[in-house]
Amino acid sequence: MQAGPMDEPPSILWGLDPIFSAFARLYIKDILQMTESVQVPGIYFYNNHPIYKVDVLGTVVYKRERDDFFCYGVDDGTGVINCLCWKSELFKDKDDGAGAAPGPSDPTVFDPVAELKKLKQAQQKRCRLEIGELIRVRGPVKTSRQQREITASVFYKVEDPLMAEQIQWMMDVPELYRECYDKTFQLQSDKQGESADSPLIKATNLIKDFIKQKSVSKFRTYDVLDLLEPLISRQPQAASADPVRQNTAETFCLKIRFKKKIKLLAFFPPHLYISSSSAVQEAAGPSGCQQVRQLLKEVLKVLQDEGVVYRRVKTQDEVYHVTERDKDLFIVVKDIIREDSKREKYSEKGCHVLHILSAVRQRHSLNVSKAALEIVLKSLECNSDIVSSSDKHYTAF
Repeated sequence: MQAGPMDEPPSILWGLDPIFSAFARLYIKDILQMTESVQVPGIYFYNNHPIYKVDVLGTVVYKRERDDFFCYGVDDGTGVINCLCWKSELFKDKDDGAGAAPGPSDPTVFDPVAELKKLKQAQQKRCRLEIGELIRVRGPVKTSRQQREITASVFYKVEDPLMAEQIQWMMDVPELYRECYDKTFQLQSDKQGESADSPLIKATNLIKDFIKQKSVSKFRTYDVLDLLEPLISRQPQAASADPVRQNTAETFCLKIRFKKKIKLLAFFPPHLYISSSSAVQEAAGPSGCQQVRQLLKEVLKVLQDEGVVYRRVKTQDEVYHVTERDKDLFIVVKDIIREDSKREKYSEKGCHVLHILSAVRQRHSLNVSKAALEIVLKSLECNSDIVSSSDKHYTAF
């Protein structure tokens, strides 16, 4: 299956995607269904991510052995893919130790030749697998005879009697899908992206500096509104392509309007043409105050998305609490982890971050975001109040 040239990004930009240079841990079903690039054969796309090498873990369901390579059929539960595994020099040098002198009979004496032979045998055993054994394969993907397969650069037998490796794999791969693979790779041009000099980024940094320098635990919108006014007043006005022609045209129009206005003002009371003047200003564009308020609204949204601030209660009096300095939030999170860690359900692995988030929203505020909670958890862990027992699980001492 091939994608059209318009469906994939230019090949010169593939290196900007970090997945391109990594071994992608994809399900075998997705490896078999990936679309091949039209620009460069041997490169495949999953959700617009360029991929050419993968990392799979599965069970051997069939095997073929030749003089130079093994062929293993690997099944991870979603599909089966053929893995071509070339034999190393260890398999070709089987008779290296045939003419060697026998080692000393004393077992306490170290014999490097015998130890090297044991090491080679152990490596051969890890590379020679039987049906039903667990194998891990890393290598580039290719299509041979219209069949998708993996040419292994690294492969070995996985000793997993307690299934710990498989359980860890089943926990890591869905997380990678959520955080990386299922998010479409998109490139933003400089015109579309936010530059470092944009008013939004400047305003966001101003508010962050205000929070840090003043050490405030909460603030209202009118406390920071004045900080953003210089950013609006310094914005350059849009210039015309031909300023001389524009000024001439504007002067001509103003003269005509002025003459008409002088004639018409005699027929209307003063309050009418004053209101009409304000209406003209509103039609011309938003005022500076409106621009400042709109900019502040966007900045506060960015800060809430990052978890820096949150609104405990949504009221007309817009009060924003600073996450890092909200002592009540820290106490609630710490109490939840301490209490729930004693329960049998969470005694072994600890409380998952989503469970903590749900409990915080019930006890403290419905407006606490996951980003804000992660800031609190990180701070508590740095202070040794809690400990991360595993990925996204926390428990108290």
